[in-house]
Formats: sequence, C-alpha cells, structure tokens
Amino acid sequence: MFRDRIDAGMQLAEKLKKYKKDKGIILAVPRGGIPVAYIVAKEFGFPIDVMLTKKIGHPLYKEYAIGAASLTDYFVIPYENVSEDYIREELKRIRTRLTDMYNRFMGDVPPENLKGKTVIVIDDGIATGNTLMATINILRKANPGKIIIGAPVASRSAVQKLSTVVDDVVVVYVPDEFYGVGGFYDDFTQVSDEEVMYYLDKLRELRKAG
Repeated sequence: MFRDRIDAGMQLAEKLKKYKKDKGIILAVPRGGIPVAYIVAKEFGFPIDVMLTKKIGHPLYKEYAIGAASLTDYFVIPYENVSEDYIREELKRIRTRLTDMYNRFMGDVPPENLKGKTVIVIDDGIATGNTLMATINILRKANPGKIIIGAPVASRSAVQKLSTVVDDVVVVYVPDEFYGVGGFYDDFTQVSDEEVMYYLDKLRELRKAG
C-alpha cells in the first residue's frame, strides 16, 4: 500500500537504482504517472518527457486496446472488422487531443532524443498493460538502448505480458489479487493539469540549476 504517488515514487526509485548511472530519460504517462516519475527523475538527475500516446480502442469495445497512437506514429493489431476509415478517424481525434496536451504541458520544449538511451516509462500503476504493449511498438522506432517499464503496482498478468517485449519490468508490488490501481493507494486523487505543470516546471528548474 502507498500513501500517495509521492510515496510510490520514492519506493519505485529505490527499485530502479540499478539504472541510475545509465544515460537515461524518464517518460511519464500523464496524468497519474507524472508525480511518480517526478520523484524518480529528481533522484536520478534524468530529463523527463511526457509519454504522449493514447490507445486506439476497438470500434465495438472502446476500452479494449487494438493499438496506440503518438503524434508522429501509430501501431495497430489488424482486426477483420476494423476499417481503415475508422483508424484514420481515430488517429485524427487522438492526435488533436495529444497536440493539445503537448502544448499545455511541454510548450515549445522539443521532445527528447531517445536514440541509444535507457528509456524508463513510468505510470502510477498498470492494470492490463494492453495500451503499454502497443506504445512499446511505437517507442522501438526511436531506437532506444533499453526500454524499462516502472510502476509502483501492477497485475501479475500485465507484468508477464510486458516482460516479453521490454528489457525489464520494475514493479514495487505485484499483488496476488489485483482490484484496480487506486485500491493500493491511501490517496489516489486525480492529478490536475496544474499539478502536472508544477512537477514539470520544478524539474526544469532543477536541471537549469544543476
């Protein structure tokens, strides 16, 4: 059990220590992953970027991820009843939202170059891992040196699934029974845009000072 996302970030940073000397970058999954990632990035002195991808849901079951899209790329598992028109419309809708998020959170800061680096993707918890699975396929195209998934809590099935496609999955707590990410936090209040900006600005100040 974690008190809040800051406590979770501290515990996760301890588990990720073996990567502290790498040439690394933290990719934070908004919004809940930002406070957790902030603690790890601050502890390691790594730059942070926002992991701007969204799942592409099945047309009949929107919660079921059939792929993911970023601002520049996408990955889709082919399904016979999913048309090209549907994918095109979803990409347009998702990228409009992602552009808005990027402008809000990152402003005119260019994305970090991931080539050859240890990329640590951090969220506040992982339930199914389906969206991350699709996201990893997009990340690979940036030619990172290693891809590490980090989370305070994750389901056993998600850890097993993600372990097959990344270099390492680092999780503080993998419960026998998983009943939703929020169930493992005393305080799981939704993270606001203002909080996201606060953590990102703090890290930029620290990097400038360092």
